[in-house]
Order: sequence, then C-alpha cells, then structure tokens
Amino acid sequence: MQYYSLNRNAPNVAFSEAVVKGLAPDRGLYFPETITPLPASFFEDIESMDNIDIAYHAIQQFVGDELPEEVVRDILKDVLSFDFPVVDIEDGIGTLELFHGPTMAFKDVGARFMARCLEYFNRDNDNHITVLVATSGDTGGAVANGFLGVKGVDVVILFPSGKVSDIQKKQLTTLGNNITALEVDGVFDDCQEMVKTAFLDTDITAIRQLTSANSINIARWLPQLFYFIFAYKQVKSKGKDVVFSVPSGNFGNICAGIVARKLGLPVKHFIASTNINDTVVTYLKTSEYVPKPSKATISNAMDVGNPSNFIRIQQLFENNFEALKQDFSAYSFDDNQTREAMKTIYTNTKYIADPHGAVGYLGLQERGISDTEYGIFLETAHPVKFLDVVESTLDTTVAIPPQIKKVLNKEEVSIKIKSYEELKQFLLP
Repeated sequence: MQYYSLNRNAPNVAFSEAVVKGLAPDRGLYFPETITPLPASFFEDIESMDNIDIAYHAIQQFVGDELPEEVVRDILKDVLSFDFPVVDIEDGIGTLELFHGPTMAFKDVGARFMARCLEYFNRDNDNHITVLVATSGDTGGAVANGFLGVKGVDVVILFPSGKVSDIQKKQLTTLGNNITALEVDGVFDDCQEMVKTAFLDTDITAIRQLTSANSINIARWLPQLFYFIFAYKQVKSKGKDVVFSVPSGNFGNICAGIVARKLGLPVKHFIASTNINDTVVTYLKTSEYVPKPSKATISNAMDVGNPSNFIRIQQLFENNFEALKQDFSAYSFDDNQTREAMKTIYTNTKYIADPHGAVGYLGLQERGISDTEYGIFLETAHPVKFLDVVESTLDTTVAIPPQIKKVLNKEEVSIKIKSYEELKQFLLP
C-alpha cells in the first residue's frame, strides 16, 4: 500500500514512512492510494468472528507487508483489550460507547495503535522521534497514555489554556516521563496551526524527527474504522438499515467510518453532528468551504473551526458534492440544545450522555429515523470527563471510575506559551 499527499505535490510513501512523517512535505494529508472492498462474505459472517480477526482483516491492506501478521495481531490484542458496546437508548436508537479504554475516550484505540506501530518501526533506531500533537481535549490524554514510556519517543502536547475540562487537563499534564504539555494562550486551531508549521520548519526538522499523533496521522486515524464494524456486528440481527451520527470536530472519526463503508460495511447514511463550530454544515448548504475561528462550547473536543480531515472525506466521495450530500449530512447545535438533549435522554432512560454524545443524539433527531432504520450515535467520552457540565445539567452525581481516580491527585505540570516562536525555542536545543 502506498500513500499520497492530498496536496499532490510530494512523493508517494509506504505506510511506515507516512506514520513516521505524519504530514507530507507539501503539508498535505496522506491518503491510501487504493481502498479494496472486503469480500461480501466478511460482513455476512461477521457475527461469528471475534474482534481481533475483524480488525486484522479490516486494517491489513492499509499496513501492507511492513508489519508481519503476528505483529499486527499482537498490536490489536493490546489495543482492543476493552469493550465497544452498543446500548439501546430508545426505540430505533442506540449509542456506541467508545469510552471503556484507559483514558475513557474514543481516541484510545488510535493513539495506542499508532504508538505500537511507531515503536515497531523505531525498534532498531537509536534516534528519538518527537510526537508533536495538538489537542482540543481527549487527544492529549489518549496520546500521553498511549505513548507513555515508549522507547525512543518523546511526546509534546499543545492544548488551549482554559478550554479543556479539568479532568482532561489532569490526564495530559500529570504523567511526566517522556510526556511534556505546552499550555497555549489561544484556541485549538492555534495549537493545530503551530503543529503544522513546525513540521515544515527546516530549523527544527534538521535536528528533530517530528511526527504527529493527531488524526492527520494515518495510524491514528484509520483504526477508528473498527468502531463502525464492531457496531454493525452487534446490530446486524436487527435487520435494519444502519445510520451513524458522529459527534464531529476534526472529522477524523466519521472519516474513518466512511472508509469502513468503502470496505463494504453496510451503512445507509452518515451524520456529522457538530456544535456551533459549523464550517462543514455551512459548506453543505453553500458548497463554499470557509474556515472560521473556533468558538468555545461545553462539547469542547469539537471546538474546531477548520477540520483537517474534511478534505479526506471529500476525497472519499471523489470530490463529488452531490454524491457527498446524498450519503452525508451535517447539523449544528448550540449549548442550550445540547443540555436539553442530555436532560431528555436522562429523563426518559436514566442514561447519562456526555455533551458530545448528546450532540450525536440531536443529529439523529434532526434527520429522523424511520421504522426500517436503526440510528447509532457515538458516545465518544465518558461523562465523568465533563463532570461539572454533566452534574449541573442533570442534577445527579457521576461515579468516578478507576481510570480517572488515579490522576485526580497528581500534580499538573505544563509550560505556558503564547506564540509559534516560543514552541520553536522549546523544540530547538
């Protein structure tokens, strides 16, 4: 498998080089040269397969022969060591819970998969790799946990000051070891732009091997396709058409779902559910893609005004706007609507949804689910990660899981920066 830059001004590379580089030299995202559908029998017989087999067959063409089968399977056993249950919420609607991993967020799978791949590719190399990553919330904690103690890898995490939850901040600032947190005076888009700029700064790249663990990196992004296949396995027996509503910020998760559909996964429709950061929603109405400054919301992991992965989604639809609109919808919701959705779900079912999951639920309500469809919204993080918002909205108490308890009393350590020049000074010796 070869990967090409979506800016189409850089050489094609193999999986290992795309993982190590993160971003192409022309600042484009890497994209697989081909996506070959799996045999129809794979999805017909999926209920008889275990998750490791499913994941191996789904990812194998993307890693090619650079990772031996036994290595891929060992990585998957480590990465997929927890459950991904679909929980019925109401008639015709369920939620796919993606928060049962070590940092209680959906990014655990991608971060851990990438960490294990990078560790394998760097196994005979004495040079250090620096993973440079921007986070709007959950990416930082997942990456920090996934790469903690990985030989030959240093991790530098940029997060916007005052715009991640208290628990999210704890998860990315308390680990130490090979993990450093930089607190940026700005918003997530500023953090993301600093990361992209550093990749192209020859002063830095001449002395540091940089890669990214944001969803711009294919090893962080592609494994998220597992979620959609695992969900289908669980609901196949319902005999209904599946509609996914995905809380979307940088659009990596929903993009991976569309890749799963390219592999042959029977999905009727995708909904990108966003907060007031509605760049893609506006695009679908006007056909004009105009990035906007991001705005802070209670669903902070989606506070992205220029989602990196949307260009990949356009490519998956061969840049055909009408084809995209047929199979893909996007809706935006404000904080008041999000809180009301959280209350509705809790009142009717006693299920506690976090703000991001509630936005996903709203997407299904906005589009509507027919009697022949089953709608699945993704619950991308445990509600405890947004404790103040959840408890004040629902007037209830959320139990603190063990994964969170272990970081609550740890000392936070971060370095405050205001500009790209300060990041550059940090990265240079």
